[in-house]
Amino acid sequence: MKILNLYAGIGGNRKLWGEKHEVTAVEIDEKIAHIYKDFFPNDKVIIGDAHIYLLDHFKEFDFIWSSPPCPSHSRVRFINQIQNKPIYPEMSLYQEIIFLQNYFKGMFVVENVIPFYEPLIPGKKCGRHLFWTNFIIADKTFPTESHSSSIATKIAKRKGITSNFKIKNKVKVIRNAVNPELGLHVFRCAFKDKQETL
Repeated sequence: MKILNLYAGIGGNRKLWGEKHEVTAVEIDEKIAHIYKDFFPNDKVIIGDAHIYLLDHFKEFDFIWSSPPCPSHSRVRFINQIQNKPIYPEMSLYQEIIFLQNYFKGMFVVENVIPFYEPLIPGKKCGRHLFWTNFIIADKTFPTESHSSSIATKIAKRKGITSNFKIKNKVKVIRNAVNPELGLHVFRCAFKDKQETL
């Protein structure tokens, strides 16, 4: 399968997908993209705007995972208005959901946090995430991840992600990574009738 992993970060969602597929990852932050490449040397890594890349290349893939930036939707950011100036919610999240629902012929998932407002398009809750897909995600319980300023190695260990890299905002980068077990669960749900492809 040809897989597109958008807003790839350090690849938490992708960690347990294996090496059987051709994966293209798109990440705008060059330093984070290099960490991803170290973790997944066989993946093709594009340093660029995932929103634009999706529009230009969606027809080239069988499965698309998109994790648009979540801060503008976050309940934690909204609750903590003393430290955080109000901002408009980033609507690229909903643009991508509508786009994929109507134009993409393969399997897709768009992942984000559970927002501080009623979602404009209903999604499937799993852990602290909300998912929009064209397949059914089976119910499964995952530990809710804390937003506390816990040390990076503790968070990384819980997610099974190495933290042996140097980067500014390391805790935030690791905390934003999707739990690999959750990433695998969603991936398997997309292809439950084709388990041999996994």
